[in-house]
Amino acid sequence: MTDARSILGRLRHGATLGAEDLAWMAQGLADGTVSDAQAGAFAMGICAHGLDEAGRVALTLAMRDSGKVLGWNLGGPVLDKHSTGGVGDCVSLLLAPALAACGAWVPMISGRGLGHTGGTLDKLEAIPGLITQHDESRFRQIVHEAGCAIVGASADIAPADKRLYAVRDVTSTVDSLDLITASILSKKLAGGLDGLVLDVKTGSGAFMKDADTARALARALVDTANAAGCPTTAVISDMSQPLAPALGNALEVAEVVCVLNGEIRGPLVEISAALGGVLLANAGLAEDVQAGADAIDDAIRDGRAAERFGRMVAAMGGPVRFLENSARFLPEANVIREITARESGWVGAIDGEALGMAVVSLGGGRRVESDRVDPAVGLAGVVRLGEHVTRGQPLAVVHAARSEAADAAAAVVRNAITLQDSAPVDLPDLILERID
Repeated sequence: MTDARSILGRLRHGATLGAEDLAWMAQGLADGTVSDAQAGAFAMGICAHGLDEAGRVALTLAMRDSGKVLGWNLGGPVLDKHSTGGVGDCVSLLLAPALAACGAWVPMISGRGLGHTGGTLDKLEAIPGLITQHDESRFRQIVHEAGCAIVGASADIAPADKRLYAVRDVTSTVDSLDLITASILSKKLAGGLDGLVLDVKTGSGAFMKDADTARALARALVDTANAAGCPTTAVISDMSQPLAPALGNALEVAEVVCVLNGEIRGPLVEISAALGGVLLANAGLAEDVQAGADAIDDAIRDGRAAERFGRMVAAMGGPVRFLENSARFLPEANVIREITARESGWVGAIDGEALGMAVVSLGGGRRVESDRVDPAVGLAGVVRLGEHVTRGQPLAVVHAARSEAADAAAAVVRNAITLQDSAPVDLPDLILERID
């Protein structure tokens, strides 16, 4: 007889769990048959002994199938993207409408920020009136109306993952490659995708600080997703500095608006084109990756992505003409102050995680899931690696609710940005590697 005790006993002794065992555990996690203690023991056993490739695929599929799996009939490929998290990473807000403008359908199920990285849903909710939690019927309507929708997962999407995710932090099993892979992919594959691209970040602002760790995660994700039947490619990208020069929900939305309105270019466009190019090529909407990247770039440059974004915002409850009047709608902090350099020099290093935690301390992120988020606070105008600054020149601009919070953030920013006497050499490329 299969039950939690027998499965946990075999796992404790290092036995290989079969697909039936993993499916039973996933269903038990979803319906409550598996207790919290048993869930913690399961997570610890996986972390200690690991799964082989077949086991990783089986766990991912079992967690996916523990709830609703969406199906689509839209006359075109259903595509999505996932990022492992960084600072100033608002790519989803740009990429989803750009993909829609290129003929794809993008029902993107996203998450909230936790720790030093921001959450896509939190960014969108900085737009007044916009709602990110919708039932399946409305979710489908938004996708039909705009070609893309960025929403939170409903309770019936991968419920086994919700249970397991809740125990991983308190059981010190967060860093298990097997559990990370199954957690990410079970939710994404439940979206009924025809293709997925993964932005696996490495550097000071990422969860994976070194390239080898990022590469191992990317390989596990790609192999598992492809074995599960979803064509998937990973792009390893640099997070040794914030992706956008703004950190904080409303500030990052404002940055995306500037890109969509053609006012600025930069890394957000570069990485969106790289990720989107892979998706369009894999889905047959572009001849190759470069042609796909060019198509994404064109959609951003000529305003088609902006039009899709505006449609999506309105369909999700936001202002009808948000892009034309974003400064009027986005919240503004009470205290806005420049953080100036106390010496001259070249920007040689940036501690992205420290900057992210400064935004959390301002109230712009969460230490625990129940924390409330202030959408107006954050950092803007953050200097870039290799930039020369003179004494008194701004390193960043802090947006805070109170003067004391601004002072504390200023101290963190000055410590997080290293100035040196000479220009740095060998600045990292944004796109480091692609894993098919």
